[in-house]
Amino acid sequence: MYGYQLRHEFERSTGATWPLNVGQVYTTLARLERDGLVEQTGESDEDGKVVYRLTDAGHAELTGWFATPLGGSDRPRDELAIKVALALTTPGVDVRSVLQTQRTATLRHLQELTRLKAVADGSEDTAWLLVLDSMIFRAEAEVRWLDHSETRLARLATTPRPATPATPGTPAPPVHATETDRAVRR
Repeated sequence: MYGYQLRHEFERSTGATWPLNVGQVYTTLARLERDGLVEQTGESDEDGKVVYRLTDAGHAELTGWFATPLGGSDRPRDELAIKVALALTTPGVDVRSVLQTQRTATLRHLQELTRLKAVADGSEDTAWLLVLDSMIFRAEAEVRWLDHSETRLARLATTPRPATPATPGTPAPPVHATETDRAVRR
């Protein structure tokens, strides 16, 4: 396939959830060709677009990729967890508001995904249905984590905590952003 075909197939398989920049596709093809993982077929389409195919080394690399599970460190950092952690430690930020705003957005996203799944159910597009299932499960897990985080903050705000002396190597507790959160540390 040539770059536009590869982009189209990726977006078709994933429901265009993660649109690709065709320029990035061609840059990646050039890198894969440099690394000996793809090669030009010597053919081109009617518009003169260069067609690529996997080399034997490319097949081996792809087979290895499919056979290797992703580890936690292989995934991008969780921006939401970072945002909430920083909201807790940034003066003037209401972490509960951050949690509520995110919950509202995540629930809207979950409703949209559920609508898309209802439309796609019964279709032959198993790849897209699996992608939708994954996205729905992640959104549901995010809502559960947001609920858990809010419950933890509420419990900490109402439970007096004994002061403990700092132990060498133990990070200092964060400074909370709201008066209620600051009361938790007293």
